[in-house]
Amino acid sequence: MDRKVRIKDGDKCIHCHLCQKHCSFLTKYGADIGDTVKLRELAYHCFLCGKCSEVCPIGIDGRGTILDMRRTEVEENGGKCREKGYAMLLLEKKNYIFRNERHMTCKNVLFPGCNFPSCYPETTRKLIKILKNEVDMGVLFDCCGKPVSELGLKEQEGKIIRRLNERLRTADIQEIVILCPNCYYFLKDKLEIQVLSIYEKLSQLGIGQKVDGKGSLFLPCPDREDQQWVSWLEPFFQKKPDIIKGTQCCGLGGCAGGKEPELAKGMACH
Repeated sequence: MDRKVRIKDGDKCIHCHLCQKHCSFLTKYGADIGDTVKLRELAYHCFLCGKCSEVCPIGIDGRGTILDMRRTEVEENGGKCREKGYAMLLLEKKNYIFRNERHMTCKNVLFPGCNFPSCYPETTRKLIKILKNEVDMGVLFDCCGKPVSELGLKEQEGKIIRRLNERLRTADIQEIVILCPNCYYFLKDKLEIQVLSIYEKLSQLGIGQKVDGKGSLFLPCPDREDQQWVSWLEPFFQKKPDIIKGTQCCGLGGCAGGKEPELAKGMACH
């Protein structure tokens, strides 16, 4: 969809306030997704969780609208993000400074992403060890590019994807197994090779024990509609898990935490 058309879709807003009622960001500023003039000034305060898109009765893609506003601002600023506070993020992730390709020695690799190893280092190490021992799987530490993309840096996003595909092609990697749901949804249609979730791979290999009792699952924003990861996780539970409802976002989406720290603190992962 053309960017100008999607932003223009805000004119169709009937101001029923459903998006505002379901989004702490829109509630704070008393805005609906159709208030495009106000939201243009607040585009980097949005968590891009897509809750507004989910509840809109006339199908406005609010997440896409805000992302297009960011991309427009970047274009108007000569391809650079003019918003303050993202220098360190870009320094780290635009050309990922913790990239490690030394163990891409097999036909398939594990892709932990950049946030998962930071939040769950022991789990990451254990999975790397298990998959290495079981199927001689390698590992690639890199950033998927989603944080850079969500700043509106479309050109930089393209460079990251091309770089990933080139490295995977050069190393003759046939399959990539992804730990993070956000990385999975961001990359699954952009990479040239087979993309699997970690739970698909573990099920294929018959690895893993069932969790006793009935667990609960928090749905990542990109999986809220499809619930694909829920179906992959269910075999690892003794009973069908409950879906945690009434939450908007983990607080990390859209690179908005720096603009809205208090809102981020009130979200699920905090």
